[in-house]
Amino acid sequence: MAVLALAAAFLVGCSSSSDEGSSSVDSGGGGAAVPAPAAPGDTGGGSADSGSDTERQVVTTATSSVVVEDPAESAQAVSELVESVGGRVEQRTEQAASEDGEGAVADLVVRVPADELTGVLAELEDLGDVRNVSVSRSDVTSTAVDLDARISALQTSVARLQSLMDDAASTEALLAAEGALSARQEQLESLQSQRAFLGDQVELSTLSVHLEPVAVVAAGGDPGFVDGLSAGWDALLAVGSAAVVVLGTLLPWLPVLLLVAGAVVLSLRRTRRRTAPMAPPPPASPSPTA
Repeated sequence: MAVLALAAAFLVGCSSSSDEGSSSVDSGGGGAAVPAPAAPGDTGGGSADSGSDTERQVVTTATSSVVVEDPAESAQAVSELVESVGGRVEQRTEQAASEDGEGAVADLVVRVPADELTGVLAELEDLGDVRNVSVSRSDVTSTAVDLDARISALQTSVARLQSLMDDAASTEALLAAEGALSARQEQLESLQSQRAFLGDQVELSTLSVHLEPVAVVAAGGDPGFVDGLSAGWDALLAVGSAAVVVLGTLLPWLPVLLLVAGAVVLSLRRTRRRTAPMAPPPPASPSPTA
């Protein structure tokens, strides 16, 4: 009985070990030998890694208004400042002063490297009194990533079409590949142009600068004797000019008015003569008594 029991235990152990070995081969060896197919567009790195490694693309625009002594001279100084930091002047407009010394202004639109914009805005304070500064930023990272992906896909498609053209077996296949290749190349050039423009906007910030002169008379100043004399003379000239205009307007009517006035006067005189009462005769003097 003891020998039979040992033999049965030995057989059961061998059968269980063989079952475990076969199951381990099915589950481990088979899964490792046949890998799962990769998803379309999967490069192995994962989208999370590519998203974290993507550098932010930011478009920055700024405006500034500065009060200076000489707008034209300050405009030249701004141009030299921008060029010294690697930027460029895209637009420059200067308006000369009028006869009374007012109206002299200058406006500039410049492109400044994005990392130099803060320094340029600080340098503007050396030119005069900075009245206002406005800076706005727009994140275009998603747009840049989308353009890069579309450009890469079109480049791959163009390469495949060129390969098909080389291996074309008939004229029809060659013509079809050439038509498709022309359309893809046109799309590719358009996307590359958009990407280049976006990259320029990110690399160089746009800054608009308005330069205006200092006011001649300080605000709140009291007028002096000369100012009052000038104001009085201007008023006298204005009244004299108005009187001359009125006289010139009435002068052609003067003869007519004189005739009308003479006729009215004569008519009034005749009327008075006709309606005047007869004077009573003087009373007779009494006769002297004897």
